Amino acid sequence: DAVALDLLEEVGFERDSHVPYKPASTLPHGYLRRLELARCLALRPDLLVTDELFSGLSASEVASMVPLIEKLQQRGMTLIMVEHRLRELFRLANRVVVLDRGRKVAEGSPTEIVENSTVKETYLGADL
Repeated sequence: DAVALDLLEEVGFERDSHVPYKPASTLPHGYLRRLELARCLALRPDLLVTDELFSGLSASEVASMVPLIEKLQQRGMTLIMVEHRLRELFRLANRVVVLDRGRKVAEGSPTEIVENSTVKETYLGADL
């Protein structure tokens, strides 16, 4: 139980609150995402692949998740993130690969991606 509580605390559950003891089916969406992340971290991976980790989360929930992802990166974990929330992705990513209909159209740093004309036209709007 202590290991599970440590993992839940690591992803933002407060150990002394009632939340870690509630059934998963009753948790708000933001806590469910944290629980999913804790389950992945229980395996102590070197590489973590996420698919729309921030999808459906409020701005404040995303803001509280970003430092958690940064902490995982600081510990040396590699993350591959499929994500459409670009502001948060660009804050976290060292390298970005942009796909359009399954075809790679750009690859580079977040700054290079924002400046890429193909990406601008396809995703960000040509006037950006």
